[in-house]
Amino acid sequence: MKTSERQRLRERRKQRVKNHVQRNKEKLRLTVFKTAKHIYAQIINDLEGKTLVAESTLSPGFKQQLQNGGNVKAAQLVGHLLAEKAVQQGIKEVYYDRNGFVYTGRMKALADAVREKGIKF
Repeated sequence: MKTSERQRLRERRKQRVKNHVQRNKEKLRLTVFKTAKHIYAQIINDLEGKTLVAESTLSPGFKQQLQNGGNVKAAQLVGHLLAEKAVQQGIKEVYYDRNGFVYTGRMKALADAVREKGIKF
């Protein structure tokens, strides 16, 4: 019962974010998805439908530095690695699509790490 309620609430949050993204298609989108063991982040150009930059706890750059991917430290590292790649491509501003997840813990840590590298939300 509790899990289905949690999923329903996440879907409502996700729909609100999706509506906002639909109005701002000219802006690049940083979308994040998390599981219990991993976190995935990518920057997408919605006009062209292409992923410009992607990073996750499964990528080789991450695996060289950390082993565990399901904690705040891992989310920070993914955010730093993603932001470094984005800065190299000249990306300066994105819209943060947290995919319906609540903005705490790993989601906040990833966002803060990306901001530290100079990318604006």
